[in-house]
Amino acid sequence: MSDTTADFLLNRLQEWGISQIYGYPGDGINGIMGAFERAEGRKLRFVQSRHEEMAAFMACAHAKFSGEVGVCLATSGPGAIHLLNGLYDAKLDHQPVVAIVGQQPRSALGSNYLQEVDLPALFKDVAHEYVQMVSSPAQMRHVIDRAVRTARVMRTVTCVIIPNDVQEAAAVTQPPRVHGSVHSGTGYCVPQVLPAEADLERAAEILNAGERVAILVGAGALNATDEVIEVAQLLGAGVAKALLGKAAVPDDLPFVTGSIGLLGTEPSYDLMTQCDTLLMVGSGFPYSEFLPEEGQARGVQIDIDGRMLSLRYPMELALVGDSALTLRALIPKLKRKSQRDWVERIENKVARWWRTLEERAHQPADPINPQRLFWELSQRLPERCILASDSGSAANWYARDLRLRRGMMASLSGNLASMGPGVPYAIAAKFAFPERPVIALVGDGAMQMNGNSELITIAKYWQQWDRPHLIIAVLNNRDLNQVTWEQRVLGGDPKWESSQALPDFPYAEYAEMLGLRGLRVDRPEQIGAAWDEALRADRPVVLEVYTDPSVPPLPPHISLKQAKAYLGALLKGDAEAKGVVANSIRQFAAELLPHKD
Repeated sequence: MSDTTADFLLNRLQEWGISQIYGYPGDGINGIMGAFERAEGRKLRFVQSRHEEMAAFMACAHAKFSGEVGVCLATSGPGAIHLLNGLYDAKLDHQPVVAIVGQQPRSALGSNYLQEVDLPALFKDVAHEYVQMVSSPAQMRHVIDRAVRTARVMRTVTCVIIPNDVQEAAAVTQPPRVHGSVHSGTGYCVPQVLPAEADLERAAEILNAGERVAILVGAGALNATDEVIEVAQLLGAGVAKALLGKAAVPDDLPFVTGSIGLLGTEPSYDLMTQCDTLLMVGSGFPYSEFLPEEGQARGVQIDIDGRMLSLRYPMELALVGDSALTLRALIPKLKRKSQRDWVERIENKVARWWRTLEERAHQPADPINPQRLFWELSQRLPERCILASDSGSAANWYARDLRLRRGMMASLSGNLASMGPGVPYAIAAKFAFPERPVIALVGDGAMQMNGNSELITIAKYWQQWDRPHLIIAVLNNRDLNQVTWEQRVLGGDPKWESSQALPDFPYAEYAEMLGLRGLRVDRPEQIGAAWDEALRADRPVVLEVYTDPSVPPLPPHISLKQAKAYLGALLKGDAEAKGVVANSIRQFAAELLPHKD
């Protein structure tokens, strides 16, 4: 048979370098699924998730880890609607993702037909840069070309809607040369974006004049590791990291203060409150209260997206440019600071902070202190591993307790902070880099929401990967823990069992039922050996750890308002008040204990 429009769609995506499409079948995309069957053996692979939302998360993670355009596929109506959460994750974290969705036949549209949804309107916000329905086979070429190119150029989500009768129509690979036809092409060359020379000179003047320089890096600095390090060394600066930039600079450098914000570190908080100059690179970190007070510091910002400039802090100079290229051009203009008192103070605080985290991790809990799980992993992180964290309390310990080294990757749902992406992110990481070890850190709430289902996806595909090393670590604390702590500290309310308590679930046992490896840990002395066993397993592992929900995720700074709310919540009859008080005392005391050098 001659090629259909769906066949041409897959061929065109392959021309764009798309290697896999994450999705879930349905009758609204039967034509595309048939094209996949005919294309079997080609480089373009269809990865079946258990839910369309998970497919969108996978496409987002694929873009984050590989740098390629992520693509997800869903049927019309309900399947298309399911994509939205994962697509918003990509949009808010500025990742290039193309969503391809089916639609009812063109002749039925407007008739209140089965599963008919106004899809252009539905996707207009999340894919506002480009959303288009293909109403003629001759459109397919330029619509796909524009969707992929726009997603890549704008680092955003685009959407292509294809009625099922168009999918099955004969392909038009070369539109006729007539008025109204469009003849598009594939390919995109990444431009070199640099500020003007005069602006680089001004930036150098500001940074050279600073005596206490702080650097904040985000996801936009992930490919500028060497340049950030050299700038920090020249300026005698400390480097703090927004959560999406956790892998931008290794944590084993003495001047790297770690994460910033509510999930951040004390050295990062001190760095921002005491600096006189701020250099922000590739970061849209949202919480201005963790940046210097307005007027405290002179500011220079570098971002590839001019819309993100001078948004969180009023910068003296805001530069549009690629992070690595701009810093590379700036370095020859910077003067090495002879006074190193500032950076020495930073390094002393950082060294003490890591010892404090070790002390905190080794404080007793009932049954396991969650920090101990992360501290033990941190000592064992494999070279070039990829880490995925879910939202919730797991993100607290991920942000603070893991010391990433050069060559590692790490991400999570940053600006959307959605529950549920931990496991699909890990799956996408294995498809993008099947030879690299991948570790997901997930709370039991997220596992029950959708992670358990995606274990089935892992069971389906793991034997296709070059190396089977994939670990899903589950914090089983029977509590929606992050929200519980937010209720206590931000709202002054005690834990409400009806909304917060979760049923227990045998995660490790379930993994074994699926043909995976399941390890269950309920004593702290078992943790190290369990990590060792998981890291050398011959198949993916679910590491289920019974953690104490009453260990407080202490912020780097506690305001008087937060302290009052916290105490008020406990006095109102919090069922876990006794454990919370005991663990809080232990955590605060860990900072006062004599540290081992």
